[in-house]
Amino acid sequence: MAADTPGHPFAVVVGAGIGGLAAAAGLTRVGRSVLVLERAAALRAEGAGISLLANAQRSLDQLGVGSRIRELAATMLPGGEGVRTAGGRRLMKPTDPAFVRRHGLSTAVLPRPDLHLTLRDAVPAAHVLTGAEVTGVARRSDGTALVHYRRGGVPASVPAQVVIAADGLNSRLRRQLWPAAAPPVYSGHSVWRGIAEIDRAEPGGTTWGRGQEFGRMPLADGRVYWYAVANTPEGEHHMDEHAEVVRRFGTWHRPLPDLLGRTPPRAVRHDDIFELPLPLPPFVSGRTALLGDAAHAMTSDLGQGACQALEDAVVLCAALAAHPDTDEALADYDARRRPRAQAIVAASHRVGQMKLREQWWQVLMRNALTTLAPPRTGEAALARIGDWHPPELPTGAAR
Repeated sequence: MAADTPGHPFAVVVGAGIGGLAAAAGLTRVGRSVLVLERAAALRAEGAGISLLANAQRSLDQLGVGSRIRELAATMLPGGEGVRTAGGRRLMKPTDPAFVRRHGLSTAVLPRPDLHLTLRDAVPAAHVLTGAEVTGVARRSDGTALVHYRRGGVPASVPAQVVIAADGLNSRLRRQLWPAAAPPVYSGHSVWRGIAEIDRAEPGGTTWGRGQEFGRMPLADGRVYWYAVANTPEGEHHMDEHAEVVRRFGTWHRPLPDLLGRTPPRAVRHDDIFELPLPLPPFVSGRTALLGDAAHAMTSDLGQGACQALEDAVVLCAALAAHPDTDEALADYDARRRPRAQAIVAASHRVGQMKLREQWWQVLMRNALTTLAPPRTGEAALARIGDWHPPELPTGAAR
């Protein structure tokens, strides 16, 4: 691996979200110097809840924070009690516990800010620069990168062996370095998220209606994280988002009305869901590697957005630690991550199209096929995603 340039970081990470901080934590763990550039004036820990399937939990173990995350999280059977209709009729049974044990599967659920803060604590504070808006990346004559940014109105630049573009759905670096790539598109649905202030033994589960879905998951303190998805026009918002969720889902089976009734109205978040519609060409351009939503933004239908960003981070850090040649390391990252991540993007899109059907005959067909499908079909899909094992990250002093 190329040595760090004295006085300069080995890697610059653009963006201090979950993916960016995970990459910075991984680089720190393998002994590489890193600088995180975040355009926001301060690191923000926002959001409702987040679920992490076993593939993400194993990634967090390699980053050195898996045990802490498990301390903060509730653990549930993947899929909880299964799938029901709005009236409460069961469509899909819970996953077979023997299958779950055989593949080492579980879902950890925690408030999203807790995950963000845990990753932030794994990166030395001096290595995170806020209020720094990256404006572009240039290739130097020796093949390394020069990152240009602006902070406090003052332009600056920093050289690096590697640039990790973890700057999200609307990545500026993706637009610069992959100008032919298609921009994000609206998925056709949006999601509300909230946390019910209730002390309840919650197994978790999902409910499907016509063009709508409601999911619920336990938190470690007894509260319940919930999300509600619906086909909506892009950009449609409401003065009272909590009231809109109650209007749509408040007559569905229990405990859904109880959860909505115990949710602080002002804490309900509503976001449109976007995705990258076509597979991106290589995730690497020169010495810049795309990571997380910048590389493979997907719908929330498989709950894998953050999970795949965590996988990206571990694989990238492992490749950089294993290969003496940085270009070879980035090529290895692309070869290992792009097929899996893009397959999950496509699968998430298909699942969303299936779940959110609206025509009455489509809903009847969806429900019938779901009820009649053999359990092994869903189990095989779950294992392909969750029974993934990351490469091992070596630990060492900075070099």
